[in-house]
Amino acid sequence: MTTVRSIGCRVVSATTLVVGLTSPASAQKKSASAAPYVPPAGGWERRSPSALGMDSVKLADAIAFAISKESKSPRDLELNHLQTFGREPLGDAIGPLPPRGDATGIIVRKGYVVATWGDPDAEEITNSVTKSFVSTVVGLAVDDGRIRSVHDTVAKYMPPIVRARPNGTAYARDWPGTDKLLTPFDTPHNKRLTWDHLLRQVSDWEGTLWGKPEWADRPAQNAATWTTRPRVEPGSNYEYNDTRVNVLALAALQVWRRPLPEVLRERIMDPIGASNTWRWYGYDNSWIVLDGREVQSVSGGGHWGGGMVLNAWDMARFGLLTQRRGVWGDKRLLRDAWVTQALTPTPAQKTYGYMNWFVNPDRAYLAAAPVEAFVHVGAGNNFIYVDPVNDVVAVIRWMDTTASLNSFVEKVLASLR
Repeated sequence: MTTVRSIGCRVVSATTLVVGLTSPASAQKKSASAAPYVPPAGGWERRSPSALGMDSVKLADAIAFAISKESKSPRDLELNHLQTFGREPLGDAIGPLPPRGDATGIIVRKGYVVATWGDPDAEEITNSVTKSFVSTVVGLAVDDGRIRSVHDTVAKYMPPIVRARPNGTAYARDWPGTDKLLTPFDTPHNKRLTWDHLLRQVSDWEGTLWGKPEWADRPAQNAATWTTRPRVEPGSNYEYNDTRVNVLALAALQVWRRPLPEVLRERIMDPIGASNTWRWYGYDNSWIVLDGREVQSVSGGGHWGGGMVLNAWDMARFGLLTQRRGVWGDKRLLRDAWVTQALTPTPAQKTYGYMNWFVNPDRAYLAAAPVEAFVHVGAGNNFIYVDPVNDVVAVIRWMDTTASLNSFVEKVLASLR
């Protein structure tokens, strides 16, 4: 039976919410101007729903609904891959796909945990929520001046890239492609592409990376067009495509000249008090030679395996960071201007900002949520719902559809008093 958990693994029933460490009376004594609560590393204060202006019965109803809407896909994610993306051309998995567990979630209000369910401690693949971590390390490079402008062409920042042991064991050559060198921005079309085009998935980048041609990801039904169709004007057409996301991750690796997980750990995950058990994986063949060492270029999602493997607590911390526009306590980790850019709708797809920030203009993505709300989204489905209007962050793992997410959000917001 799926359970609701509190910090410290004290388990209660799925319809009972745990009274937190701070009483409503003492909470009311706090000054209205007090700094927002920041959860320390290794712990997270829990408060009762009533202390934070929420109806516990209605909140329990929302949780029961989330549990009832668990994805029907296999929990064996290798098997799930064979039934979905593995059926595409060249669709074999080349990164890890650890099995998943129960439907799981965390609800945070005003920085405090008000409810959990499932197993928030489980380290599981988060699929395309990983894309939000890719865009974050790009944002850090912009903040540092390593990327002068998101409107620069990426080609200006890209040397020829030497693959590590391209024909050795477990390192398959790309097809079509060369054995040793990667030059992902050397075509007339690709030379025109900017960081902004890649971040918004409007680049129409052409080519093959790590054995996966861009046309092999969610391929067109007419196979005759896979390698022959004309390119569209950059910025004019939105196409969700994981090969192009992986190209962005490879480009960010060239800018940083160090593994992206190291950058993420030092600049984001350690400062927000994330666990020491999250991992960011690439593919068996996504290794390059960088400054005399072999470095893995990480993937932007679990389409062919890999990506971020982390627990729900770490997802909630990242969601709270983005809800607070890059500020954690007294430290600014991401520039406010970057968060604004990430939340600006893409002209060719108004519900998409920077990857993977799904935005809500005119309530087009989630009708039940405020227009200011946004969601970090990954297949499975993995959601981080971020609501700056109501000061709510919710992690929902392994839910069946976005329609169910909308109903869940509606129930959570109905619990506010």
